[in-house]
Parts: sequence; C-alpha cells; structure tokens
Amino acid sequence: LDSVYDCRMVCGKLNIPFFIVDFSDTFKETVIENFKSEYLNGRTPNPCVLCNTKIKWETFLNKCREFGADYIATGHYAKIVNDPDTNRYSVQQGDYSKKDQSYALWGLSQDALAHTLLPLGSYTKPEVREIAAKYGFRTAHKAESMEICFVKDNNYHRFLKDAIPELEKQVKDGAIIDKDGKFIKKSDGYPFYTIGQRKGLGGGYNEPMYVVNVDAKANTVTVGSKSDLFSDGLVAEQVNFQKIDRISKPMRAFVKIRYNDQLESATIEQIDDQHVKINFDKPRLSVSPGQSTVFYDENKQLIGGGIIQSGFKISHVNA
Repeated sequence: LDSVYDCRMVCGKLNIPFFIVDFSDTFKETVIENFKSEYLNGRTPNPCVLCNTKIKWETFLNKCREFGADYIATGHYAKIVNDPDTNRYSVQQGDYSKKDQSYALWGLSQDALAHTLLPLGSYTKPEVREIAAKYGFRTAHKAESMEICFVKDNNYHRFLKDAIPELEKQVKDGAIIDKDGKFIKKSDGYPFYTIGQRKGLGGGYNEPMYVVNVDAKANTVTVGSKSDLFSDGLVAEQVNFQKIDRISKPMRAFVKIRYNDQLESATIEQIDDQHVKINFDKPRLSVSPGQSTVFYDENKQLIGGGIIQSGFKISHVNA
C-alpha cells in the first residue's frame, strides 16, 4: 500500500493520470509458479528477470497500449540504444555501474525495447535522490528493497515449505553424497540447496565443502572442494538476442553469470535458436543452472542472454 500511495503522490505532482491495474494473478501464474518449479527441478531461479520480461514489460506494455500510451518509462539504471544500420535495439549498461540493472533486462523483445524509455541511465542514485528531494518528492529518501518482493524475509526455505505443503515429506529422505556417490549424511531435501552453498552442510569434513551438484530425480546433493566448483564454460537455453539477431560464427564477448558479477571475457557459439555455448577465458566459480547469463560487447551493450542450463569442464565436454 505504501508503494501505491507513493505512486499516486508522484503522479499528482507531475499532473499525470494515475491508474491501478491488478496483475497479481498473472504474476503468480508466471513468476511464482516458475520459482517453485525451478527449485523442484534442482535449479536456482532468478525471478526478477522473468518478472521484468513477462510482467513489467510484456503485460504492462500491452495494458498501457490499451490506455493509448506509445511508450513506458521505468526507473531502471540502464540505457537503451538503437543501431541505425540494423534498426535493432539493445540495453546498455548505465553510467552508474554500482547499480547497473542491465543484467536483469536481457529478456526484453525488440518491440518492448522500441517502446521503452529509461531516463535514469545517465544518473547515479544519489543524483536521482537529490533531484527528487529538490522537487519535494517523499520518495527521495525511501529505503531500498534488496530481497525478492514475494519472499519478504528472504527465507527461500520457509517460502517453499509454505507454498508447497507436502514438500518436506516428499524430500525428507534426501542424501548428501561425495563426488564418487558415497553417502555422507542425510540432507534437508534437494530443493533447499544451491550450487556453491557452504552453510548448512554440517561439520565432520576434512576440508571446507561446497554444494557442487543438485540432483532432483535422485534427491541428492553432491559436495566437493572449492576447486570442484570451477567451470570452463556453460550452455545456456531460452536465449534472447538484442543487439544482433543471431551468432553466425564464434564471437568474443564479455559475460556475467550472476547479478553481482564482474564482466569476464569469453567466446560464444550458437548451438541452435534456443541455445548457446560459452567458453570462458578463465574458469568461473559456481555456475548455477537456472540463473541468467548475459553477454555484452565492448561498448557494454547487450548482445543477449539466456538461462544457464549447465556448466562444464573442458575435459568432460565430449565425454
């Protein structure tokens, strides 16, 4: 309700119409159900990416068109650029790298990009707060929200247990195993673990151990040393291209494999319309199926992105 009040106040000060449209059912069916499904499949989803693509743009833009709007504008810290030679649109990293949100916008279509304005791309957050305060907006000093909006306490385990009543009973006989498949101890159930996790594994190991694999079918969680977490590359699915429409031959790019990640150089090959293979220049830590990978050119424009299907080590690619 605070957000509704804030939005109403902003619209009033700007003297623009204010509407309330309920997308909660669509959000539940599209984002929350996917969130649950991905964890049940042993993957680690990024619901904000799906929400941006399907709710904040696709659904919202269609509704705005019913109201006669030509564009939508959002407060994301990113830019949209158009290539006059190809007439393709792409997201570009914003000037405020600390809060850059281009990573979460890789799923936007050409139609969505062509009808979107991102006015904050050239500003820092402190500058935006200063401008808001100057013009008397009460949102100028509003606290940031860091957690997923529908998991208020940021406790995924609690959320999954509440959302799927029979879950604990279904996965209670799970096991933690080593790389050779040897039983180590009982687990809480595979949905409650993610690649790279160290906490919650208990003690009794000879060295620090991490989750290196989650097997939903077997209800097992494989643990190994930190060195086992490194991958030489990954395969991504559900790929969406922005700056170009496809990759015709292996190309160089800069890649992120999670939101708070550094850009690292890699070579990308397109497998088919939905998949790409990315070979890292240097091994990357904790490549997590279900997370988004995003690839940029030298100007920090989005070539495209996709959902991580699997990581791989070079010695295992052709095994």
